[in-house]
Amino acid sequence: MKIALINENSQAAKNEMICTTLKRVVEPMGHQVFNYGMCGAEDPHSLTYVQNGILAAVLLNSKAADYCITGCGTGEGAMLACNSFPRVLCGHITSPLDAYLFSQVNDGNCVALPFAENFGWGGELNLEYIFEKLFCAPGGGGYPPERVEPEQRNKKILDKVKEVTHADMVTILKNLDRELVKGALSGEKFQEYFYENCKCEEIAAAVREVLS
Repeated sequence: MKIALINENSQAAKNEMICTTLKRVVEPMGHQVFNYGMCGAEDPHSLTYVQNGILAAVLLNSKAADYCITGCGTGEGAMLACNSFPRVLCGHITSPLDAYLFSQVNDGNCVALPFAENFGWGGELNLEYIFEKLFCAPGGGGYPPERVEPEQRNKKILDKVKEVTHADMVTILKNLDRELVKGALSGEKFQEYFYENCKCEEIAAAVREVLS
């Protein structure tokens, strides 16, 4: 699985710690981590939580990433921004239990974490345990066992609802404010990682147009 990490400006200073923790947990499981920034508080390519949502949506819809880890001070803004887009199902995760249940019950492809609220002594341990429970088993397995069938059915229904209630990603990129999108996609590593992993030429062409 290709896992993208995205940090916004208020919590950019924690990026290295988050990335190191994520890699330590998921790389032994066979997953790859791609750090899309912000890469530290001094990174000149600043991202707001709204731009986190745009970037996550581009990566997931183009299949350049299979999963996105993002967040902000509380995690709420990043979660709302991500869920504004098609084919992005983002959970607000504060604990290992949240992580496990979101993975097994909701089978999403993105999580938003609070990197400031309640992130004190032991915060990095909570983060490590969250990543462990998020990826310890394939998503959508269900919990508890007697609820597996209706949970999987409801996930499919929600996916169909989002197909109707959201425009396609290419249309969205063309209609959003160009500078807002350009700012979201101008990070140091974006072009290196994105074009190498993107599996949708239509989205790649739309991204090239925005960045041209």
